[in-house]
Amino acid sequence: MSTTADFKNGLVIKFNNDFYTIIEFQHVKPGKGGAFVRTKLKNLKTGRILEYTYNAGIKVDFVRVERRKNQFLYSMGDSYVFMDNENYKQVTIDKNMISNPLYLKDGQEVTILTIPANNDEILGVELPISIEMTIKEVEQAEKGNTATQAFKKATTETGLVVQVPLFINKEDRIKIDTRDGKYIERVKNK
Repeated sequence: MSTTADFKNGLVIKFNNDFYTIIEFQHVKPGKGGAFVRTKLKNLKTGRILEYTYNAGIKVDFVRVERRKNQFLYSMGDSYVFMDNENYKQVTIDKNMISNPLYLKDGQEVTILTIPANNDEILGVELPISIEMTIKEVEQAEKGNTATQAFKKATTETGLVVQVPLFINKEDRIKIDTRDGKYIERVKNK
């Protein structure tokens, strides 16, 4: 077992009989009292984020997690089928294990987290930080609504609705941040 001194962003721990990844942590040594570690943890199965404070030096159960590159193939109802890029094995994952399935396009590469010690139990799917999508439908911009940063709703090829600047048109390619679902930039044609 390890302690809170071994915390690093991205490590996976077992907490309350569930698996969490450490998003952020901060060691705090106040003037009075004992030191503690403030953390922000993300549940790998539900995606729920919680904040928890550990006493410094307390033992924590770290979990060895394997990250494997997979390619998204297709969806069947509430299941999504991926193919391992190394051995070409296909794996089916429930919709609930993917933070936002509308970010998935055919052929897209994702990372699947597994626990080798538990017969390769699947913990979840990590999406890339940003993805490119084509706009299939866009709201009309209101005239004169440009005094401040103005946005309009746009629907992508997967049905994802994103707020985009007024200059974005149908069939434009845009880059989206998968962590918060926000527009990043328009992608230039290659």
